[in-house]
Amino acid sequence: MWKRCLWTGLALWALTAIVTYTTQNSTLLPTLILLGSFLVPCVFALWAYERHGADLGVGTLLGCFLTGGILGVLGASVMEYYLLHPSLWMFVGVGLIEEAVKLGALMLLLRHRPQLRGVRAGLVLGASTGFGFAAFESAGYAFNAALSTQGIDLQALIETEILRGILAPFGHGLWTAITGAVLLAYRRPDGRWRFAGPVLGTYLGVALLHALWDSMHGIAVSLVLLITTSHLDSSLFAQGYLPTPTDEQQHLFTLFSLGGLAVITLLALGWARSLARRDPTWRSTP
Repeated sequence: MWKRCLWTGLALWALTAIVTYTTQNSTLLPTLILLGSFLVPCVFALWAYERHGADLGVGTLLGCFLTGGILGVLGASVMEYYLLHPSLWMFVGVGLIEEAVKLGALMLLLRHRPQLRGVRAGLVLGASTGFGFAAFESAGYAFNAALSTQGIDLQALIETEILRGILAPFGHGLWTAITGAVLLAYRRPDGRWRFAGPVLGTYLGVALLHALWDSMHGIAVSLVLLITTSHLDSSLFAQGYLPTPTDEQQHLFTLFSLGGLAVITLLALGWARSLARRDPTWRSTP
């Protein structure tokens, strides 16, 4: 089913984009935004459910995706508004907050389901919560991209949805799958949560990966400046851009930014894979 969902969704999104671009009908924007933002997260959540979580219940999966996703973005928005301010360490705060609210939403939704324990359940339901968060967050980014001083910027909206759709499998869903797996692995038989050292360590490690992912643009700029210039302007680090980059600097920036994201993704995938290997039920599921 996940394959049919993927190809049907892609066809509908492309058709909606073409019709919207041709007719300039702004009433189609919500359809375009929702299709583009939810397609990839829904497909990956459905894949995880069909391959490894059919016994967990479709209601549980939907609850984690929808309710968990909404609670996550709302909680993150409130906490980031009151706790974060522009600084060098802002993205560390973003990582800590967003990974905490997703875990909190997962715990809230599973509080009356003590039978849901173990690495496999944590990987599937954690991924579902993370993908729900990613879907609602992407819808917000797409909406903001469409707004401009000259009206609706359809090209920016489509580019934003394509980029976030490509990156969606390697972000929130993957990170929350890791923390969810360890959290449910240490859950007590009576359903009580056990915040053992590995649980807290996993949360901090995933939050660090999240922070590095979000700050990779600035890190890439900093590395380019360190390599190609001898007189560093500290204000450029805060601004996060090179005002007049050379061809060499542009190539290095692309290398560092994409390479950094690739390294973070490989670390997270390896981490999730190592957790899955510890659970024999993950390999035995159809």
